[in-house]
Amino acid sequence: MFQYSNQYYSEVNFGTQELRYGELIGCTFQRCSFANGSLEEIASTNCRFVECDFRGASLNGSLHKESAFENCNFNGANLFSSKFETCKMTGSDFTNSTLDGITILQGDWSYTNMRNTRLARQDLRGIKFFEADFTGANLEKADLRDADLTMAILSKAKMQGADARGAKMEGVDFKTFAIAGMRMDREQTVLFSISHGAKVG
Repeated sequence: MFQYSNQYYSEVNFGTQELRYGELIGCTFQRCSFANGSLEEIASTNCRFVECDFRGASLNGSLHKESAFENCNFNGANLFSSKFETCKMTGSDFTNSTLDGITILQGDWSYTNMRNTRLARQDLRGIKFFEADFTGANLEKADLRDADLTMAILSKAKMQGADARGAKMEGVDFKTFAIAGMRMDREQTVLFSISHGAKVG
């Protein structure tokens, strides 16, 4: 168990270091690599990770509170049972990462790449997913109420049983995914009709 607080790191390779059970408070990491690293059950609070590489890293059971992961690469990372509370994840790439059992509370996940991720049955209420890419993602039975999905890409996403009532969905192309079994509110039904050529007036 170690603790780093208020440290600044630039272009450091942490991938070979043992970082399990550590605690990071108020640290900034600029273009650092954690690729294939062991970060199980690590905790970060008020940290900033900018353009960092987490490809193939093990982050299972990790806990992040009010931290920012901007334009980071989580391709193939294991985020099983990790928790992100009020975090800023803008522009980060989660392609092929394991998100089973993840907990996301509030936060800004705009411009993230969530292609082919498994988020079935996840509680994603109130999260900002502005222009996020959910191509091929599994969102079956996910709770998306009051989320911001403005301009999000949902092409071929599985939405069966998902609850999107109250979510902002302006700019979403409803023609690119099946809405069968999806719970929508009146406003979304109107957007769906408009995207299929209906004149609503």
